[in-house]
Amino acid sequence: MRPGTHDCQLTDNRREYPRADAVLVHHREVSSRPKAQLPPSPRPPGQRWVWYSMESPSNSPQLKTLDGYFNLTMSYHRDSDIFMPYGWLEPWPGQPVEALVNVSAKTKLVAWVVSNWRADSVRVRHYQTLQAHLQVGVYGRRHKPQPRQVMTQQLSQYEFYLAFENSLHPDYITEKLWKSALQAWAEPAVLGPSRSNYEEFLPPEAFIHVDDFKSPKDLAQHLLALDRDPARYLSHFRWREMLRPQSFSWALMFCKACWRLQQEPSYQTVPSITSWFT
Repeated sequence: MRPGTHDCQLTDNRREYPRADAVLVHHREVSSRPKAQLPPSPRPPGQRWVWYSMESPSNSPQLKTLDGYFNLTMSYHRDSDIFMPYGWLEPWPGQPVEALVNVSAKTKLVAWVVSNWRADSVRVRHYQTLQAHLQVGVYGRRHKPQPRQVMTQQLSQYEFYLAFENSLHPDYITEKLWKSALQAWAEPAVLGPSRSNYEEFLPPEAFIHVDDFKSPKDLAQHLLALDRDPARYLSHFRWREMLRPQSFSWALMFCKACWRLQQEPSYQTVPSITSWFT
């Protein structure tokens, strides 16, 4: 995940546009007025444009107006020309390690951090039914705000974390799992794409999928049963003896873009961002 790019120069100086081999266009930055905010025409001969976004299709307005402009795509979607997931697993260097989970320090059951509260969303409705059957510590602007630098420490006190995505799309498995849950050593209960899609990124025991239960009540009963059975709870962490989670960064994303542009200099066109992404 760390390609070499020693001779790639990245700049936000727009005066360099006529000399650039490629231009990276962040969807969020052009989505309000796409055609007016795109780089100027005419495009320098041979220059490639890369569309990039880490948002889901549900949170990517004006996609259709960008059809026909781009040569490459870069996102969390596995079909991207430049694939940059929110997280991935790597083998530990050297010998396997012992998965150290301090169960005695986990004095609370379930946590959830939510910044965008929408009462009509799937995740909020699921939470509201779930919290009728067990206690959930909720953090975020509308609940218990916490400084970002202490959030992982706070979440590490919990056995489980609700990694509920804000929209449901293939491969859209975000920092809610990779950072909020896994960095805190909390077992994630996930709501997002299908279980089979999650298993393309994680071992099956590394998460609990809401679709495996008939109702939020059944999920609550399962979490409570694991709480009463420490050995069974710890079995969800055995994969960590061989693998360690890694997380997305913008710096790595741009390095991967440089590497791909250098390795495959041929010119191509993405006819429709909309058809590909949605």
